[in-house]
Amino acid sequence: MTVQAPPVADPYALRAEDVLPPPTTFGGRLRRLGPGMVLSAAVIGSGELIVTTSMGARAGFALLWLVIISTGVKVWVQMELARWTILNGRPALEGYSQVPPRIGRMGWINWLWIGMDFAKMFQRGGIIGGTAAACSIFWPIVGEPLGGTSMAIWVVIVTASGMLLLQSGKYPIVENAAVISVAIFTLITVGLALSLPLTEFGYGPADLGEGLSFTIPAATLGIALAMFGSTGVGADEMTTYTYWCMEKGYARWTGPEDGSAERAARAEGWLKVMRLDVFVSWIVCTLCTLSFYVMGAAVLHPQRLVPEGNDMITTLSRMYTDTMGPWGHYLFLIGAIAVLYSTNIGSTASVPRLWTNTLGLLGVVDWADPDARRRTIRLLTWCLPPIWATFFLFVQSPVIMVQIGGFGAGVFLIAVVIAVWRLRGTGVDPRYRGNPLLTVALALSSAAITFLGVYALLEVFGLNPF
Repeated sequence: MTVQAPPVADPYALRAEDVLPPPTTFGGRLRRLGPGMVLSAAVIGSGELIVTTSMGARAGFALLWLVIISTGVKVWVQMELARWTILNGRPALEGYSQVPPRIGRMGWINWLWIGMDFAKMFQRGGIIGGTAAACSIFWPIVGEPLGGTSMAIWVVIVTASGMLLLQSGKYPIVENAAVISVAIFTLITVGLALSLPLTEFGYGPADLGEGLSFTIPAATLGIALAMFGSTGVGADEMTTYTYWCMEKGYARWTGPEDGSAERAARAEGWLKVMRLDVFVSWIVCTLCTLSFYVMGAAVLHPQRLVPEGNDMITTLSRMYTDTMGPWGHYLFLIGAIAVLYSTNIGSTASVPRLWTNTLGLLGVVDWADPDARRRTIRLLTWCLPPIWATFFLFVQSPVIMVQIGGFGAGVFLIAVVIAVWRLRGTGVDPRYRGNPLLTVALALSSAAITFLGVYALLEVFGLNPF
């Protein structure tokens, strides 16, 4: 007699039999973290390693303050969007479809997301290219390390390995890969940044004071705006975070809304877990971002070295070789491969889910059917990464590609802010909105994002009033 295994619970369905009491201790909450680390892995590789370091190399310490604001200002919007998801059991794109006006079967923000995602294809191609460059420098398969043949082979390897790793579509694989890679590279990067004062590239209070002077040198405005869109939690990462919260189980364990006090207590408990998850990932992102910026400002800027083109990895490795000797070059390559590859894994895992949900909203697939959802996600996991890789092979400039994607994400941030306030008013019960400090933080965050987003648009069209 064959005994069948119990069916796996659908993370996107709320059922009374799946509810779980939330942890009541700090240690218990720590053991339930995870989505934030997946997000950190996706964020650190592109904005922090590439754009932030390039900005430090160009501007020195002058824009240190913008790094801090960029990483801290967005988490409150992320937290509010995740709260709506946990309480309603629906991911962000379904929430966006409720924000009027609607265009066809979806809301205008959904269509804007589609446009933004096409821009982000450049960024994802840049991540694949950056990973391939690091691998090719570490082990050139054919010819020169950055030659066309070796780079093309490594692009294929990086792309194909990510698809093979994630073909099952299981969330624990994504989370485990993210936690390991983030832990390794955070320790390496933060440790090196803190040790710089002991080298010839040291920095002191005067440099940090300049970095907190709230000025933007004219020559760095463009990359500063791209940095704001690329570092910290961007609009696409906020959107993706809601899917990881559901696949981790926060919404499923909360259960469907039945009006009971027990459900309200469970919701508050899992919202506390989510907020701790956001806070921990914010600390990781901030430490890494500051470390990359400081290394670019202290090591690359004095030598007038700016990461550009396929030489980006070689230039970035100077941060290590100039302070630690030749062996630091290989240490950097190992760390760079880890963090860039984890970012590629994050994109390869998340984007097919978002596109599957979009196709569900358009009526092309049945998102509510777990089997149809899994099949579509698996199909897109095999189809999308080769497109991103092709973008890189034609453009061949990871820094520029990441900046293009960062600008698209910066503009989309304004739409996400609008959606968050709409969903907060229509889909979050007032009893969950009682903390005035969180409301004030959300308002300040929204105002900062809107201001910088509008400023970016005015700059693009030559209408800057300042």
